[in-house]
Amino acid sequence: MNERDSGRGEVRAISSLTNPVIKDIRALAMKKERERTGLFTAEGLKLVTDAIDSGWDIRQLVHSVKVRDQTMVRRTIAAAQARGALVLEVTDAVLEKIARRDNPQMVIGVFAQRWLRLADLDPARQTLVIALEGVKDPGNLGTVVRTADAVGASAVVLIGETTDPFGTEAVRASMGSIFARPLVRAGIDEFFDWAGAHRLPVVGTHLKGAVDYRAVEWREPGILLMGNEQSGLPQPIAERCDALVKIPMAGTADSLNLAIATAVVAFEARRGRLAL
Repeated sequence: MNERDSGRGEVRAISSLTNPVIKDIRALAMKKERERTGLFTAEGLKLVTDAIDSGWDIRQLVHSVKVRDQTMVRRTIAAAQARGALVLEVTDAVLEKIARRDNPQMVIGVFAQRWLRLADLDPARQTLVIALEGVKDPGNLGTVVRTADAVGASAVVLIGETTDPFGTEAVRASMGSIFARPLVRAGIDEFFDWAGAHRLPVVGTHLKGAVDYRAVEWREPGILLMGNEQSGLPQPIAERCDALVKIPMAGTADSLNLAIATAVVAFEARRGRLAL
């Protein structure tokens, strides 16, 4: 936020739809504002508590006056205050304006984004890294992050122009996993240079020149590279992979949704290594 957010740690009651702090939070629905401020919103008590418990930097906590006496909400308020967050007690009309929809979640948190660089990842400590090139759908991205968490992947690397993982829909689709998996941004050359320097095999998914994903000897640490929802991996990128795999289709469908395909291949890549 800006200089108007000078009350970190205090509690304010707000009913005005034109309050400047509310306007600032509402503006985080726009990607350019998230990029400018480095902040984002998480909607719902579970997501907010997941983020706080994972040590994410909370700047504001917004909650409905209706739920202020609920035990979990009181605990979350106390935790946010202990971390210096500004707590805003608001009306339902204000919550609806922030969430831009009817029947919004009763608790919303504003957090600082957290990004890593490839150089921050210790190759020796990685299991499976899931890399995504050119992903455009925020629901897909959030679901892939959730899958990465479920399968025990070490990190999610976003290559090139991708949708924002800190957009509301992506955060919601991650079901809190965005707070548990490191996120990395990288260019395509930077990505392959890093993988090559550390001898990390890159296995891409592709329809041409690919083998059954179950026939590959998956190594750890290693990288699973998935392409864009519509076009998949561009041929020049596919040619730089160490191996290419595909999921055989038994019916008339010629492909799977990106998030589902990622889950299918990622669980196969980690088969035998999961603590089930």
